[in-house]
Formats: sequence, C-alpha cells, structure tokens
Amino acid sequence: MGQDQTKQQIEKGLHLYQSNQTEKALRVWMRVLEKSADPAGRFRVLGCLITAHAEMGRYKDMLKGTAVSLQLNGQVSLSMGNAFLGLSIFQKALECFEKALRYAHNNDDKMLECRVCCSLGSFYAQIKDYEKALFFPCKAAELVNDYGKGWSLKYRAMSQYHMAVAYRKLGRLADAMDCCEESMKIALQHGDRPLQALCLLCFADIHRSRRDVQTAFPRYDSSMSIMTEIGNRLGLVQVLLGVTKCWMIQKELDKALESIEKAQELAEGLGNKLGLLKLHCLCERIYRTKGQQRELRDHVVKFHECVEEMELYCGMCGESIGEKNNQLQALPCSHFFHLKCLQSDGTRGCPNCRRLSVKPGYV
Repeated sequence: MGQDQTKQQIEKGLHLYQSNQTEKALRVWMRVLEKSADPAGRFRVLGCLITAHAEMGRYKDMLKGTAVSLQLNGQVSLSMGNAFLGLSIFQKALECFEKALRYAHNNDDKMLECRVCCSLGSFYAQIKDYEKALFFPCKAAELVNDYGKGWSLKYRAMSQYHMAVAYRKLGRLADAMDCCEESMKIALQHGDRPLQALCLLCFADIHRSRRDVQTAFPRYDSSMSIMTEIGNRLGLVQVLLGVTKCWMIQKELDKALESIEKAQELAEGLGNKLGLLKLHCLCERIYRTKGQQRELRDHVVKFHECVEEMELYCGMCGESIGEKNNQLQALPCSHFFHLKCLQSDGTRGCPNCRRLSVKPGYV
C-alpha cells in the first residue's frame, strides 16, 4: 500500500470514526498498519488507533499500539500514561505524564501541554489530591485562553470537564455545574459522543452529591447508553459505581449489590484495579450494614490486597493513599507521598527506591 492509498484509507477510517462506527474504523486502520509501507502514514494511523482504544477503555490495546510506535515522542508518552492510568498502574502513569510534559516544555508545544494537564487532573482526582486535580485542568484552561485561538473547541471542553470533576470532589457543586454545562454545550455542538457521556456522568454525580437521586438516575442511564454505544467499558464502571451509591442512599442494598456485580465483571475484564478497590470498599460498607461478617471480612481482605498491588500507600507513614483528600507530592522517580510526610522528614532521597531527590519533578 503506497502513500496515496494509505492517506485515503486513513481518511476513510476517520470518517467512520466520526460517524460513531468505531469498530469499522479500527478494522480499516489495522489493515493500513499491516499493508502500508509509508512510515509517516503508519505513525499517523497508530495515533488514530491509540486514541480510539483510549475512548473505548481498551488500555491493553493502547499499550500494544504504543509499543510498536516509530518514535517515543510526547504524544506517545501521553497515550502510554493514559493507558497505565486506566490500568491503575499509577507510578508508570505519572512517569509517562512527566515525560510528555517535559517534551511539551522543551518543544514549546502548548497543545500537548494542555492535554497532559487534563490527564494529570484525572490522575490526581483518582488518587484524591483534589487541589492538584483542580490545579492542572485550570492550567489547561489558561493555556486554551492564552494560546488556543486556532485550536479545536474540544480543548476548552475537556479542561472544563476536568475542572467540573475536581470542583465536585471539593464540594463546590455550583462551580462544578457551571463548568460541566460549558463542556456539555461544546460537546453537543460538535457531536462529541464520548465527551457527552462523561458530562452526563458528571451531572449525575453532582446531583447524587446533592442527594437528589431521582435527578441523578436518568442522567446515569443516558451516560450508560452512550458509553455502551461507543464501547467505553471504563466509563461504564464509573457509571455503575455512581448508580450503586444512589441505591445505597435509598437503602436499596440488594440493588446496590446487583450494580456492583456488573461493575466488577467489567473492571476485572479491563484490569482496572482502582475500580475493583472502590467496589470492595462499597461491598464492605453494605455487608457491615447487613451484619454479614463473613462477606465483610472477604472484602476487607480484597480491599487491602488491591492497595498493596497498586502500591497505594505512603512509603513514609504507611497510610493508604486515595481513601480521603490529601495533598501529595511526586518525586522525580515518580513515587508519590503525603506532602506533610516529605516536609516533616527532611530527607533528600526517595524512601521507596532511595534515589536522590534534589527537587520535585514537573508534576
């Protein structure tokens, strides 16, 4: 397959992808990867494949794509970071985001920097440093305002969405609603189904935080419908977590367990350990309420196994990370700790790997 045919087939795949025919687009792009002899075309199609797999929550497939990529640039590092984040491999995710951010700074690539900041917002929201979870998407929004005159509006929409998530976690629900409404408006204008699904999920979470479950449920249903349509299985896990919490608010514990069972099957298939940890935590609360001690003990054990597997604990104080909002600090080796522990210890080396840490990294 020559250069012109490669370009034609890539465009065909993009047309299918934009028409929400993702599986057909993937098949077209895979044929290009198998048959094309054009290095530039192969590299471009790898980027298309990585992006599509990311939106569908296929993080293992993303890593396969990045493994055969022709050069390790900032975009590839960002994609690898997102893949590791989806698999709950947090140190490697942070290491990749650090590389991507360094590449963006060294090459004055503001668009890439904006995207990395959005991913870092998601990273810190997951491990519950909500100040950083807000700081990075706010930085992304600043980049859009300062440099994004000719950029796609999707960059503004994504920064607003990640700000909405952080504001909700911080309990600033009015700010969360404002940001989410702006993001949803852009997503609807551009027919961006993946972002629409995320915004609907965020709207539902905001209403649940207000304990308005009757308003939350239909938004979870709408988000689930789009997530199913586009094949975003990680998104489905997040929706089912929200639905579970709504059933728990209504004291419908058996219905909550039904949602957990569905979410657990999806999370196990994806290899999303953080999702499994959250599900075990919810099961622990449910079985404690129901007084079922055997099931309670099983999920307590599984919860701590997940914490150990993900290394989600501070190497200085030994307390778990991600159970409550805490200020964290990453070192250049990409190990992260409670900020207060690093400040009180005064060491210049990483307590985990003993690598000297003269200064914090970019993230």
